[in-house]
Amino acid sequence: MKENNDGFVRADQIDLKSLDEQLERHLNKVWTMDNKNKKREEEGNTNINNNNNNINDLPPLTTISAKTSSLLSPLKQRQHWEIDPSKLLIKSVIARGTFGTVHRGVYDGQDVAVKLLDWGEDGHRTEAEIASLRAAFTQEVAVWHKLDHPNVTKFIGATMGSSELRIQTENGQIGMPTSVCCVVVEYLPGGALKSFLIKNRRRKLAFKVVHQLALDLSRGLSYLHSQKIVHRDVKTENMLLDKTRTVKIADFGVARVEASNPNDMTGETGTLGYMAPEVLNGNPYNRKCDVYSFGICLWEIYCCDMPYPDLSFSEVTSAVVRQNLRPDIPRCCPSSLANVMKRCWDANPDKRPEMDEVVLMLEAIDTSKGGGMIPGDQPQGCLCFRKYRGP
Repeated sequence: MKENNDGFVRADQIDLKSLDEQLERHLNKVWTMDNKNKKREEEGNTNINNNNNNINDLPPLTTISAKTSSLLSPLKQRQHWEIDPSKLLIKSVIARGTFGTVHRGVYDGQDVAVKLLDWGEDGHRTEAEIASLRAAFTQEVAVWHKLDHPNVTKFIGATMGSSELRIQTENGQIGMPTSVCCVVVEYLPGGALKSFLIKNRRRKLAFKVVHQLALDLSRGLSYLHSQKIVHRDVKTENMLLDKTRTVKIADFGVARVEASNPNDMTGETGTLGYMAPEVLNGNPYNRKCDVYSFGICLWEIYCCDMPYPDLSFSEVTSAVVRQNLRPDIPRCCPSSLANVMKRCWDANPDKRPEMDEVVLMLEAIDTSKGGGMIPGDQPQGCLCFRKYRGP
């Protein structure tokens, strides 16, 4: 265990196990000596002070406990975002992912969603992989716990893998493997925005509903960008609905604080169909990649359909980057909304608007006359003289 030049002990170099063992040995020794002394007193031995194994020959307990406490207390104390596992009750599974599951739950009397991540630490992954996944988990928590906005899912707390982690279920208390970490967030009964759009794929949405969903999402992203956070995986699957159908941004697994130098942010991060050309091409990018993804989401919300459902990854990558492929905007779509889509998914990131400008553009749209997507089995009228207008 080393100290730095400022006299601070590096937390990652503290051997807690060794300290615990040292303290336990000391306490056992004290307890044994104390019992021996009491026994000798009972036998009339009055010369305890001359005994070589006398308890007074040991270093004072307060000396060791104070040193140990000074090292242990900062680490044993919970972080302000860390949950108390004893207050968490886990219920049924509501979603499954690559590394774990999402459960319904109750934390301290509040309905919550619990994201349990299990990285298969027991021999299934290398130490480097585990370290990378834990770092990503810590990153997600570090990003999420600072956020406070009505269009961002409320973060309640989290806990890293620990041998002490025991969780209450409806069938009793269970111990969690050390490979399991969990994130607790507010429970949103409306489910994913994508599921809502799929349910309305045939009959479509009224324009006022489209407009409100788009405003919610744009405001949430504008807030994230104001906090210097790039989500990097904006898609309807990562947007949740509360009981009033308010959109809330979720899943910050690949979010990161925006680099001051765009060259520091590279790599294909995101989901096919929503990824900006610069991301698909492996070029440096910034928050404008979220703006592009928003444009695709806006089209999806209006059409209640999926972009490029019949194209493979390579086909989409080639067409979006080299041929400027974008989803077809229905002719019944009001020009004010179509203009937002086109500006957001411009091939040139510098020409895309900032999200706060997108919010203003959407707020300026008049929804009183309708303009929603017309279902495919209904006539749409002439392109020039539209007799039919969606709700």
